[in-house]
Amino acid sequence: MNKDDKYSGKLKTLNIEYFKYRTLLTEKFQKRKVYKAKDPKQVLAFIPGTIRKVSVKEGDKVKAGDLLLILDAMKMKNRILSPFEGTVKKVNIHTGNIVAKNQVLVELE
Repeated sequence: MNKDDKYSGKLKTLNIEYFKYRTLLTEKFQKRKVYKAKDPKQVLAFIPGTIRKVSVKEGDKVKAGDLLLILDAMKMKNRILSPFEGTVKKVNIHTGNIVAKNQVLVELE
């Protein structure tokens, strides 16, 4: 019995920088969370905290650098600014809400 016969049904092809490798993949690797690019139109909480002030409402026009909200985290008041010019599509939080890391706070368009 050949070594390749034993694993022939389990071997996967892995492409790394234009080279193909035949290998066994671990169960943990096969069940990993697939990478999903972040949507630049969504403003996320970069740290868990409490919303202290919401400065925009749906339909507001904002410029790059305009204040969207204040997030209180680790005894600091973090000013969350608009990353680009646009319109506020949806505000998913209210003053006093406790938010988790990577929670969508504001959606822009």
